[in-house]
Amino acid sequence: MTADDPGRTRALVLHPDIRGSDTRRDPEVALEEAVALAAALPGLEILGAEVVRLPSARPGSLFGSGKIEELRDRIKREHIELVLIDGPVTPVQQRNLEREWKTKLLDRTGLILEIFSDRARTREGVLQVEMAALSYQRTRLVRAWTHLERQRGGLGFVGGPGETQIEADRRAIDDALGRLRRQLSKVVKTRSLHRAARAKVPYPVVALVGYTNAGKSTLFNRLTGAEVMAKDMLFATLDPTMRAVTLPSGMDVILSDTVGFISDLPTALVAAFRATLEEVLGADLILHVRDIAHAETAEQAEDVEAILTELGVGAETPKFEVWNKSDLLTGEAAETVAAQAARREDVFVTSAITGDGMDALLEAVSNRLDAARTTEILELTFAQGRARAWLFDQAVVEAEEQTDDGYHITVNWTARQRDRFGRET
Repeated sequence: MTADDPGRTRALVLHPDIRGSDTRRDPEVALEEAVALAAALPGLEILGAEVVRLPSARPGSLFGSGKIEELRDRIKREHIELVLIDGPVTPVQQRNLEREWKTKLLDRTGLILEIFSDRARTREGVLQVEMAALSYQRTRLVRAWTHLERQRGGLGFVGGPGETQIEADRRAIDDALGRLRRQLSKVVKTRSLHRAARAKVPYPVVALVGYTNAGKSTLFNRLTGAEVMAKDMLFATLDPTMRAVTLPSGMDVILSDTVGFISDLPTALVAAFRATLEEVLGADLILHVRDIAHAETAEQAEDVEAILTELGVGAETPKFEVWNKSDLLTGEAAETVAAQAARREDVFVTSAITGDGMDALLEAVSNRLDAARTTEILELTFAQGRARAWLFDQAVVEAEEQTDDGYHITVNWTARQRDRFGRET
């Protein structure tokens, strides 16, 4: 943490450790993650990081006056240009702290939004991030800055006389959100057409999910031979990527890599990326990739499960846990993990870097997807020609017999294809 690059923004990372707060996380580990978040944003030079222990959060300033003064001296001495606070900061707290420290401040939500904004590549991703950022900014318009409290004259088409600046800004944000929603609806229609095209391919969908930096993209690259961005960095992957993969058994599947989850993920972002994560919602099998070498791997897994539940992924969706990064474990830790995994049929210990455990995982995926297929007999009338054609497009028909009233069709399909058939017909 040096100050050698004058072209970068000099930043200080603070993690408030509030006594009695409902958190399972070790403050030092949380600070380490906050620093990794900051490092994921280009152009920042992190000059320092500190856990600030607080008996309680002050409503107007978060920190006590003594700590504010101590940090003000440090900010001035080290020429800090940006303070990142790893936690929620109210608009009033932000205004007061920026005034005291004479520097810009970002809370955890603001930082994550900045990272997402920098990483989004697809048109849909960019629009979703812009909407989430505007929704976040709208919540900061409650007396967040003194200039918003002054009156402004109306121009007729913007607002009546006496409309406050805060109302005008809120109106401008609402207009922008409406415009973005209309643009996004067009993009979503295009995506739905792509999804409909993929639906004609009778491949099961296997979705990779997990905490950010768990190694999903590295695993995806090893399984597909693709070159998805895979770095030791939080949120290295933002936009979803899908590839067709042939498993060693000969089965073809579609593998989907998704954005990593994180604790305290802003609600606006969960909502914004719901469409992006539709492949997860409709997956035939979910692979929950965990960084098993991380000090808080269990807590991270709980966060991922909570977000999956919030997204609407039901308990009925088959799921494997992939305990990745086993190459980072040695000695007793490696033995303990292996023993724990051996007691569960749904857990596979792997290393996406070395390839260890991949054969067993892929064999289990093939067996699980094969087991998920059922054979049924359907009776279709001659008027249901479209439904009959759909079944053949899906390549699920094993036998067909014409009757006086229509067709007697034997199909072998997945639950996902059965549900889709019901929607198609």
